[in-house]
Amino acid sequence: DVVETQEHYKSRWRSIWIMYLTMFLSSVGFSIVIMSVWPYLQKIDPTADASFLGWIIASYSIGQMVASPLFGLWSNYRPRREPLVISTAISVAANCLYAYVHVPHSHNKYYMLTARALVGFGAGNVAVVRSYIAGATSLTERTSAMANTSACQAVGFILGPVFQTCFTLIGEEGITWKLIRLQLNMYTAPVLFGALLGVINIILIFAILREHRVDDLGRQCKSINFEGEESGVLDQDAEGNVDHVAVVAINFLFFVILFVFAVFETIATPLTMDMYSWTRKEAVFYNGIILSVVGIESVIVFMVVKTLSKKTGERAILHGGLLIVLVGFFILLPWGKKLPNIQWQEIKNNSIPRTTSIEMLMPFWSLQAMQLPSNHTVEPVGCPVTQSWCLNTPMIYLAQYISSDILIGLGYPVCNVMSYTLYSKILGPKPQGVYMGWLTASGSGARILGPVFVSQVYTHLGPRWAFSLICGVVVVSLLLLEIVYKRLIAFSVRYGRMQE
Repeated sequence: DVVETQEHYKSRWRSIWIMYLTMFLSSVGFSIVIMSVWPYLQKIDPTADASFLGWIIASYSIGQMVASPLFGLWSNYRPRREPLVISTAISVAANCLYAYVHVPHSHNKYYMLTARALVGFGAGNVAVVRSYIAGATSLTERTSAMANTSACQAVGFILGPVFQTCFTLIGEEGITWKLIRLQLNMYTAPVLFGALLGVINIILIFAILREHRVDDLGRQCKSINFEGEESGVLDQDAEGNVDHVAVVAINFLFFVILFVFAVFETIATPLTMDMYSWTRKEAVFYNGIILSVVGIESVIVFMVVKTLSKKTGERAILHGGLLIVLVGFFILLPWGKKLPNIQWQEIKNNSIPRTTSIEMLMPFWSLQAMQLPSNHTVEPVGCPVTQSWCLNTPMIYLAQYISSDILIGLGYPVCNVMSYTLYSKILGPKPQGVYMGWLTASGSGARILGPVFVSQVYTHLGPRWAFSLICGVVVVSLLLLEIVYKRLIAFSVRYGRMQE
């Protein structure tokens, strides 16, 4: 056994902190432009409609879903610096492309679609990040490191729109640099800032990141990614097969967790507009506050769960997190006799139905810029009569909605961290790049399908059916967890090399 030196320990954790930063910047790259995509799209290409906006928003997750297994496979056989630098460079180039989508004379919307898909492709490096952290931490360090990673991701999602808001001070016109045809305005400045952060990230990866690997006990190991003359021992504990039943089970559970959260996030705007007669502006403003609070709650939970898991174990916490999510959606089921206000005005003035299927394909913040035409002096509010369920489905009270937000904001981060932690422990000393790629792809697929599910079921059948089906999906995942519960153990524990 090779005892880890203080110098090696510091170098190992410096590299892990670079991984935290990479995860943070990856999530900022997604959220920093999401509020301004729609007005920018309208400005550069008047032919683009709301349905095309849905594709632009989905293209990020599609790109990430395709790239994650590829970068994961790359990281299994080559130094991880390579896929990290290349993926970050792709994101930087994609952000620069986004800043120039106004230049072509036609088909501008397709250039924007390509840019967002490439940003998502670059974000496929989260599989490399997670696999590196899994390989560079012992079992006792793993939960804490995975929680920190998820917290950095959550903070990135929260701060992205904050950065965007700051850049709105530049205004729509901004400054034009004619020599290189660059327009620096409220739409392009955020992506150029993201590109700058990406360049800084690449420099830090070259300067600080070193390949480190330890076994489940924390002993230094060599691996296929090994570079240089650093001392270490070959890992003899890698012998044995991965439990693929447990692997598939965690992939399914992770898909469910991301799916229900995507539904929750997407449903916020249409649900509150239908139930509480909020206008678009009110729905965006109030839900923005609510989801910001949920984001802060999630970061706190990420920190608390690190300590809690040491006392109860990851499986029990995952079980508890799923139960909390189930209760959160069960509370959303309509009860009582009071019906929501019906949007009768919609028939009188023959206005366009306010809540369409495609609107639900968009996160709540992307609706911020979708305003009624200036000739509409009063925006119709309430539950549109085009949704037939509005006439017979009881309303969901605001107290129900707020309670559900709090519970889902508590259960989701718990499930997220425990899924990644259990997954990495089940895989053990085996190369985890491809496996982490599939897990990331599962989450990306869930983020694509969740809004589609909502747009169809909620619009045509109403909240009772939508939330009942979600509760059913969570119950199935709880039953699956019960069936595979005893198999969700660390690789070293499974082969008797460590005590649980």
